[in-house]
Amino acid sequence: MRRQRKAKIVATLGPSTSSEARIRALFEAGVDVFRLNFSHGTQADHAARLETIRELERATGRPIGVLMDLQGPKLRVGALKGGAVKLVEGARFRLDLDKTPGDQTRAPLPHPEIFAALEPGATLLLDDGKLRLAVESCGPDFAQCRVEVGGELKDRKGVNVPGTVLPISSLTEKDRADLQFGLDHGVDWVGLSFVQRPEDIAEARKLIAGRAGVMAKLEKPAAIDRLEEIVDLVDAVMVARGDLGVEMPPEDVPPLQRRIVRACRLTGKPVIIATQMLESMISAPTPTRAEASDVATAVYEGADAVMLSAETAAGAYPVEAVEMMERIVHRVERDPVYRRIMDVEHPDPEATPADAITAAARQVAATVSAAAIVTYTTSGSTTLRAARERPASPILCLTPNLQTARRLVLVWGVHCVHTEDVKNAAEMVERAGVMALKEGIAKPGERIVITAGMPFGTPGATNLLRISWVTE
Repeated sequence: MRRQRKAKIVATLGPSTSSEARIRALFEAGVDVFRLNFSHGTQADHAARLETIRELERATGRPIGVLMDLQGPKLRVGALKGGAVKLVEGARFRLDLDKTPGDQTRAPLPHPEIFAALEPGATLLLDDGKLRLAVESCGPDFAQCRVEVGGELKDRKGVNVPGTVLPISSLTEKDRADLQFGLDHGVDWVGLSFVQRPEDIAEARKLIAGRAGVMAKLEKPAAIDRLEEIVDLVDAVMVARGDLGVEMPPEDVPPLQRRIVRACRLTGKPVIIATQMLESMISAPTPTRAEASDVATAVYEGADAVMLSAETAAGAYPVEAVEMMERIVHRVERDPVYRRIMDVEHPDPEATPADAITAAARQVAATVSAAAIVTYTTSGSTTLRAARERPASPILCLTPNLQTARRLVLVWGVHCVHTEDVKNAAEMVERAGVMALKEGIAKPGERIVITAGMPFGTPGATNLLRISWVTE
């Protein structure tokens, strides 16, 4: 099942999409990577969904990517009398470590790490930014605030501290248990929530130890201050726009999205645009025109993938949402302006043999009107560098490593095939032609451009380029 588009689709599984029939329908509609959201559901729920995905993979013969999304720290206010209180603009309101249920004058905040980081003048956002408090004075166990934006505050609503790096790890004890579970069950990507600094990535990398790709969810403004360092350390990035939009003005999110995409494309790291892409399709069979434009914008920017969250996890029209996203992506990529953008905005090659070969492959493929660029890879690095070039030709990735094939499903323009390794250049050329024909990427008599590393099986050693004819 070859996708007739370059950008990929990620869909979240949940109550609306747990059955074998629904998961298959989502895949057939266009899903490339399935997201398991560990903020919801049990490990048993996720294990059942993952097994269904792997059964589907075996039945179709197509590698399917699986992303586990860790919950991360959840900072929330404690209990309130009656379950909710009314905060009045201009009133004083205290947050402290006292577990006594709160009222209109105070509320418990059982997170000493927040008080440790606060300073007078800081801002606290409650309930996804619906309420805003200004800190007037604070100590190791309290914060005396003034209500700047009031409203109803309910039990257990979330707390955000914009502009402040909190002295906490991005991995909770729950995350560590979930991470071990996910790695034991063979997930392909691990999404890290609450990333604030490069050290958060280093901690996760040590635990993951190469068993899955590391994906940073950029949802904290503090992470943006060290964006380039974080991008260098991870294998992929997710732009979590919902959380970013809570802690910064909405008008800042679009240029920031473009900056993150650009940073990822510069380094050749896959980037997903996420959150509220087709939000209205949770309850409606069609999106708003603004939502369609939002998805299109991400594709025009050259993002590797666009993601559906509640639309497929809990919505009434999960398959229709995927079909709509497929149609939008396909339509954008048919626009001549899209191709011109990709040609103009692809980054310059780095001064390495691998980049010299992959840049040349894009140019050669365009010159000879090649049906495909075929990459041989073990680690995935050859294919990632080819995708960084955003070529007009599709990229056929041949790899003997099934885990690599599953990870690369996320990458722009890549059609992955798990196949046996080759022993020499002649076998490589023959296999490339056979697979390009079998996968419907090339026809007899068409040319393909082949890149690989010699000796075979050496990660990151792309140093060979061949042009070959496809024969029957």
